[in-house]
This record gives sequence, C-alpha cells and structure tokens, in this order.
Amino acid sequence: MRYLSTRGEAPPVLADAALRAGVAPDGGLYMPEALPRFSPADFSDTPDLPGLAARLLAPFFAGTPIQGAMADICADAFNFPCPRVRPDRAETAPDILELFHGPTGAFKDFGARFLFRAFSALGQSSDRATTVLVATSGDTGGAVGCAAEGVAGTRAVILFPAGRISAFQEHQLCCWDSPVDAARIEGDFDACQALVKAAFADPDLSRRHNLTSANSISIGRFLPQMTYWARAALDVHAQTGEAPGLIIPTGNLGNAFAAVLARACGLPIGPIVLATNANTTLADWFRSGRYQGRPSIATLANAMDVGAPSNFERLAALDGGQIEAVISVDDAHIRARMKTCFNESAYIACPHTATALEAFHQLDPALRQARRWIVGATAHPGKFADTVQAAINHPVALPPALEAVLDRPVQCHDIAPDKRALANLLARIAEPA
Repeated sequence: MRYLSTRGEAPPVLADAALRAGVAPDGGLYMPEALPRFSPADFSDTPDLPGLAARLLAPFFAGTPIQGAMADICADAFNFPCPRVRPDRAETAPDILELFHGPTGAFKDFGARFLFRAFSALGQSSDRATTVLVATSGDTGGAVGCAAEGVAGTRAVILFPAGRISAFQEHQLCCWDSPVDAARIEGDFDACQALVKAAFADPDLSRRHNLTSANSISIGRFLPQMTYWARAALDVHAQTGEAPGLIIPTGNLGNAFAAVLARACGLPIGPIVLATNANTTLADWFRSGRYQGRPSIATLANAMDVGAPSNFERLAALDGGQIEAVISVDDAHIRARMKTCFNESAYIACPHTATALEAFHQLDPALRQARRWIVGATAHPGKFADTVQAAINHPVALPPALEAVLDRPVQCHDIAPDKRALANLLARIAEPA
C-alpha cells in the first residue's frame, strides 16, 4: 500500500518510509492511497485483540518488513485488555470501553507500543539512531517514554507544556531511562506541537538527527488505534446485529480519526460523536463548516487541551469523516458528570471520560435510544487524582503499575519554545556519553 500527503505535493511512499519520516516533505500528513475493505465475517476467527490487529493492519503495511513481523508486533503491543463495562444498568446507558489498562494508564499505550516494535522490525541502526520527537498534552509522552525505554537504535525526546499537566503526568513523563529525555516547554501544547513541526520542516535538523514522530500524526500511532474500536464494534454487532455509535473524547483527533478510518474500511461502526472540552475549534467547525485553529486554553481535561488539532487534515481528506456531532463540554459540566457518575453507579471516570459521558447525555434523546453507544475511557482516573477526588469526594487509588512510577527518579530539561533551543537540546542529547 502506498501513502500520499494530505497536501498533495510529495511523492507516494510505502509504509516504512512514511513511518520513518513522520510527516511528508511538503508538511502534510500521510494517508493511505486506497483503503482495504473488510466485513465482520473477515474477523470471525480472531476473537482476541492481537489476532484482530494483525488481520486489520496487515494491508496497511504490505510490502514492508513490518508485514512479516506483524503477528509478533501485535502480540507484544496488544498484550493487555480493553474491557467494555456497563456500570449503569439502565437499558439506554452506554457501554464504557476502558482503554487505560496498559503500562502507563492511557489509550496511548496501544499505539506507542506498536510504533516502537515496528521500528525494531525495520532494523533501526544504533550507529545512526532515529530520534522520535513527540509533543504531549499529558498522556502521549508517558506512553512513548515507557515504550521507548531500552529500545536500541532509537531516542525519544518528549516535549511537554510547563504548568499545564497534572503532577502525576509530569512525573510519568520525566522518569524513563535511556534513551528517553523529557523537555519542559514554556508554553502550551500547541507551542510544543509547533516546535515538532518546525523541526520536521528544517531539512538539515531533521536529517542530522534522523527525526520522526510519535504523535498521532505518525501512521504508526493512529493506525493501530483502529483495533480497539474495531474489536468493540464487532462484539456489539455480534450481540445485537447493529453497528454501535461511538463517543470519543478528542484533542489532537488521532483517536477519533482511527475510528473514522475503521468505519471507512467496513467495520460495523455507526454514528461517531466527538467530545471536546472548552477548546471549541472542532465544535465551531462542525457548526459553521469553517475550520480555524487557535491557541488552546487550559481545562480539567488537560490531555485534550488542543486548539489546532493536527489530524484535522486527515479528517478533511475524508470529507469531514461524516461526523454525527461535535459536543463541547466546559469544566463545570465535566466536574458535575464525574460526581453524578460516581454517585449513581460508583464508577470513577477521569475528566476526559467524563467529557464523553456528558456528551452522551447531551445527545438528542431519540439518537441516544436508537442504538447501543460506546464511550471511550481514555485514561485511568488516578492520573488526575486531585481533580477527580475534589469532584467526587472519594479517594482514587492507583493501580500497581502506576504506583511504581512514583518510585522512579525524574530528570528534565527546561527550554524556551523556539527551534534554536530545541536544536541545542537535540545536539546535547546526541553527544556520546
């Protein structure tokens, strides 16, 4: 399968080249030239997540070394559960797809683990390490750091905004051993993302450090995220004969676009609703038909604090993805939904999951009742313990994997939000010890 740039001014490439490059030479994002078509019957003999992932993803990596290693990559990357639970037993209540049972407590673990195992399959050279440069609004960096730790032939450099993430998130970004480095940026997530894009747009800097991306702009991140939406949809379809609707909390649009792409490939997915926080870029686009990126604002659902979502280019390439609705939820409603959810069912939702649950309750009642709905639970509530505990007046325990993170020492670089500062940091990191 070949990949084309969303901006149409770069030559087509295979998946391995798209993976190594991160973004296309013209600054666009890589998209499959044509999509494979599946039916539910194609997955009747793949009841587990790794088997489904290998079947679903194989066409996207055809003709590359990753294709032959796909079964092993998926067996290792998808080796933790994503249960679909229903704490509210009311007939019209949504299912909750828990995507936070990986090693860093966030849905990003699926894509990050796949990405670094794919790099290993490509035989990265330790003589000229690939530098994986990633901007994070909280969760991506932790997943990337964990997935990259100890992987030969790669370096991971994590950029995160100062003062805009939870204390636990910051600790989790800065606690990984070689070859992982974290840099705290004076600015918001958009400033971090702009730095990554500026680095990729600089041919000399990109070539010198062999740069690639681990953000959802990378095909190695968003493609594997199709898998859990496909698994949940296939299971509900087998039970009910209907395609479920999805409500997806979103910031940079990678997770939501993965669901859109899975549906475009023929998976039994019904309406897709995007739930955003008070950063209303996507809600305004959906209402007006005009897209206008803007600076982000800080909210309780901080991993979604994105004012200019990169993956909008991909959504636009699919004619807007046929999104059913975009619902913006402010902090007051996020806080209230966390409290109501806990009081009514004892279920503890993180602020991002609560954003999606509130969006479900704001849907037209007829739409809610027309089918089964699945809400994406994207992070463990313990990562936002102060916020959640203040809302529900109840302690939030960390699972053992996240508890262990707090015992790890941290180290971090502080740099200004400009390309020269980033270039200096990359040079220092690249120097032999």
